[in-house]
Amino acid sequence: MEDLLLRSATELAALVRSREVTATELVESALRRIEALEPRINAFTHVAAEAALATAAEIEPGDQRPFAGVPIAIKDNRQVAGMPLTMCSDLYRDVISRRDSFLVRRLRAAGFVIVGKTAMPEMGILPTCESRRNGPTANPWDPRRTPGGSSGGSAAAVAAGMVPLAHGNDGGGSIRIPAACCGLVGLKPARGRVSLGPEAGDSFLVCDGVLTRTVADTAAVLDVLAGYERGDATWAPPPPASYAELARREPGRMRIGLALNMPLEHVALDPLCAAAARDAASLLASLGHDVEEVAPPWSGADLLQGFTKLFGPLVSMSTVLGARLAGREPRPEDVEPLTWEVYERSRRQDTLTYLSVQTELQALARLIVRSMSEFDAVLTPALARRPLATGEVHGRGPDAWEHFRRSGEFTPYTAVVNVTGQPAISLPLYQGEDGLPTAVQLIGPPAREEVLLQLASQLEQALPWSGRLPPLALADISNQRGAESA
Repeated sequence: MEDLLLRSATELAALVRSREVTATELVESALRRIEALEPRINAFTHVAAEAALATAAEIEPGDQRPFAGVPIAIKDNRQVAGMPLTMCSDLYRDVISRRDSFLVRRLRAAGFVIVGKTAMPEMGILPTCESRRNGPTANPWDPRRTPGGSSGGSAAAVAAGMVPLAHGNDGGGSIRIPAACCGLVGLKPARGRVSLGPEAGDSFLVCDGVLTRTVADTAAVLDVLAGYERGDATWAPPPPASYAELARREPGRMRIGLALNMPLEHVALDPLCAAAARDAASLLASLGHDVEEVAPPWSGADLLQGFTKLFGPLVSMSTVLGARLAGREPRPEDVEPLTWEVYERSRRQDTLTYLSVQTELQALARLIVRSMSEFDAVLTPALARRPLATGEVHGRGPDAWEHFRRSGEFTPYTAVVNVTGQPAISLPLYQGEDGLPTAVQLIGPPAREEVLLQLASQLEQALPWSGRLPPLALADISNQRGAESA
């Protein structure tokens, strides 16, 4: 049964509908894998075994909901009723959610069974996953390395086969980065595609999604999550058909731009990352697409500085909210040094600066989107470096801000797409000489996720990756559990 969790979520749902397996069997399998592998991976902040089994027991064989009985994990920055909401910070240590977030309500309505909450860096600041509160999460491909962040626990849980897919969100690459580190598919939807729910308002940078093993799963879950939620101020226009159907359509001949120029100055591109992007460009050309190298106008320091001035206050809002829930003013001892540094910098930044920076970034976004408008998609490396060693970037120590600066050198190609609001997807096309996944990123036209899904499906058929699993995911779970109990 444990091997079932290495199948796609759509396959598992089909097995429940056909009565070949029950929801309880799937959830029990996930819980066994979590029990066996969690001591080595540390992907979860909370495992809700009793609640998950109770939910699964209520799902009848043959349930026709699209994901009935499929286990899923939720990143620990979204509310799940009755479960802790820690943000992987001591500041939130006593918070228990009273209700489900909008996103969780939709996932439950589709039949998913929530088995727990997953780890992240404190407040979701860094593209690694080793908070002071929860400790480092290991990459199943190499436990000495980061699974990426900030949705690192979700990515590690999927890569290790604990769950077939998991929730994540992306404010600067936090779905695409861990997907690239862990050999998964990671789609950042277009701005406004997935509502944050009326209580959360709109976000210029952040959107929610999932980490999966297959493009089909990503498309099918986007159908569940996408769409207007009552009270939304803005939302993306609906697609012409379901994303699951659109993903199955042939993309036709497309014009693809290959962009290797750095959005950050003085940052080196790892040769393996560059080679992966060039190989993907050659593969796309062999599939009949027109590919040419381009240089979008995103290079320079202004982009990073502007992004930081918007991203910082978003993080600081979480610090202020956590302190209010605790009944006090924010204190440096409640959070990690980097979180406090971000909070202090945000306090010193006046409102006019925040609003002017947002206007400047919108102008830059228009320039970048206009430069890409002659292409159906733009291809880049997903990362500029190989997955970092654990302990290399964690946001603590005497110069926490230096960790934030270095994190940008690891992930220069992702945050720009949060600024432009375009959809983007990370695809684990290759495996490097070091045995680690090597991913590329495709950036699509505004509000056109189907273009990326069709190209991604075509690449997946040409160079399948879902069967490429880390040894840890293939381990004999029953033997591991026996050895650990002994």
